[in-house]
Amino acid sequence: MPSTMPASLPGSLCQQYQQQRDQFVARGVANGPPIFARRARGAEVEDLDGNAFLDFAGGIGTLNVGHAHPDVVEAVKQQADAFLHTCFNIVMYPGYIDLARALVQRVPGDWPKKVMLQSTGSEAVENAVKIARRATGRQAIVAFEGAFHGRTNMALALTAKAPAYKTGFGPLASEVYRAPFPVVYRSGADENTVVSQAYARFVRMVETEIGANQVAAVIIEPLQGEGGFHPVPAPFMRQLREFCTRHGIVLIADEIQSGFCRTGRWFATEHSGVAADLYTLAKSMGGGMPIAAVVGRADLMDAPEVGGLGGTYAGNPLACAAALAAIGVMERDDYVGRAQALGQRLAERFEAWQRDIPIVGDARGLGAMRAVEIVTDPDTLQPDGAATARIVQRAYENGLILVKAGFHGNVLRFLGPLNMSAEQLERGLDILERAILAEVRA
Repeated sequence: MPSTMPASLPGSLCQQYQQQRDQFVARGVANGPPIFARRARGAEVEDLDGNAFLDFAGGIGTLNVGHAHPDVVEAVKQQADAFLHTCFNIVMYPGYIDLARALVQRVPGDWPKKVMLQSTGSEAVENAVKIARRATGRQAIVAFEGAFHGRTNMALALTAKAPAYKTGFGPLASEVYRAPFPVVYRSGADENTVVSQAYARFVRMVETEIGANQVAAVIIEPLQGEGGFHPVPAPFMRQLREFCTRHGIVLIADEIQSGFCRTGRWFATEHSGVAADLYTLAKSMGGGMPIAAVVGRADLMDAPEVGGLGGTYAGNPLACAAALAAIGVMERDDYVGRAQALGQRLAERFEAWQRDIPIVGDARGLGAMRAVEIVTDPDTLQPDGAATARIVQRAYENGLILVKAGFHGNVLRFLGPLNMSAEQLERGLDILERAILAEVRA
């Protein structure tokens, strides 16, 4: 792919498609810079005009094994030659079973587990809630501040970002309660104090507003994605696990973005030594194909009656083949080790920026799921979404794809492919650093 950028972007073909996008695609579908892909391989994307971009977004965390990994592509081709679709509810096929077995073997928990497959992360969340409610006979669901769990009705009710995502779409699902998330940054306190205070408020909310015996499930991202890449402190995760066990509450770990080696473990809950009762999975599980899963305790998964779970395209054969190939690549090529190595270098660069560049207020994350937060100055720590947007634009103009996060859109997150080379990583970080420094000088 070409290594130099033109004098101006977008090129003529991308401009033509941008005009058609504006004409034919709904306004509410958000987009980044006007990049229209012609091909993508590994950690690079080439647009219609032949311009090459390094990808630090990875399809919002769906491409841990990179764009068009040859093993994934070959698996999809072979499955396409056999058949495209039967609907697993009507005619079963081995790929669904093989993937279910692989997930049972990988997901934490020393108890018998079962699986149901779906197509999207939102569907996985919806079904996890259904399973928890059916298994417990309770209705209340506790989610957390800053959460993102999807865009369908229940998933959107669980999501904690109203502007754009939720405004005007009500009424949303009921019996959803919001607990404080233990965010250390800006708290003015150490982690132990933040954890203690957040847990006390969680318990008080459950006991006074709901009653623990009415809570079906607590759902949490072990490392928040859209909420700004805040990891759950391990002590809080362990306290949550103990509370749920004591009260017969289903603990759901939303690992849709953090799973499949991204954080330097197969699943982010492993950092705290906690196993959730149910896991919602998607994104990088499919290597670029749409597939999702709920995986968890067999007694919970079997609670719904026959016919209570399903979906026409749930566990599509092509996506199952892609997921099995992607998991095989991660196992064979030590993607846990890759994420740890990338994460170490990301941490070094991000923490140096936090120390040396005044608008970089914080650097945080786990493994190769890391971010920096952009602020107006180091004293007020005021979020600066406008500056962040300008940084994203400058990076695009110099060949780097970025994705933002956080309520104020002021968090720059890294979700690039884990098979990115050291040279690609450094080149991308250099582009990003120059874009941040240009904002300081502006």
